[in-house]
Order: sequence, then structure tokens, then C-alpha cells
Amino acid sequence: MLKDKVLVNLYILKLDKKYEIYLPVNEKIGNIIALLERQLFSNAQEASNSVLLNLNSGAFYNYNDIVRNLDIKNETNLMLI
Repeated sequence: MLKDKVLVNLYILKLDKKYEIYLPVNEKIGNIIALLERQLFSNAQEASNSVLLNLNSGAFYNYNDIVRNLDIKNETNLMLI
């Protein structure tokens, strides 16, 4: 088991696709969103203003929140909107 990462189910609304990905627990949500956008979207306009939603709890995350301090655990269902 990786202690510095969590395995989550990530649904990308704009692409209508679901992925299993590891998130580093010591990273800010904003940095994770930026990395995902760079990898998934070629058009910068598609990538702007994305937010991360926890489908289990209904929580939206602040860009400055650190994964370790949130309710994101293994098998959490997240959506990038």
C-alpha cells in the first residue's frame, strides 16, 4: 500500500470518461487540477475554471486544500467539472 498516495475513481465530466488515478496526499488540490488539465485538454479554454467534486460527500474542494487534510481516501469517487 502506498502511504503517500490515494487511489481514487476520477470522472471527467467534459470527456465523459472515468479513470482510476493515484493522487499524492501532500499536494494542493489546485496543483492536481492544473496537472490533470494539462494532460487531458489541448484547448486551454476547456481547462479553465475546473473544480474537483467529491461524489461521496458532495464536497467541493478549495484550490489551496491539501489532499491529506481532506476526506479523500482510497476508492473515493471524484469528478472534475
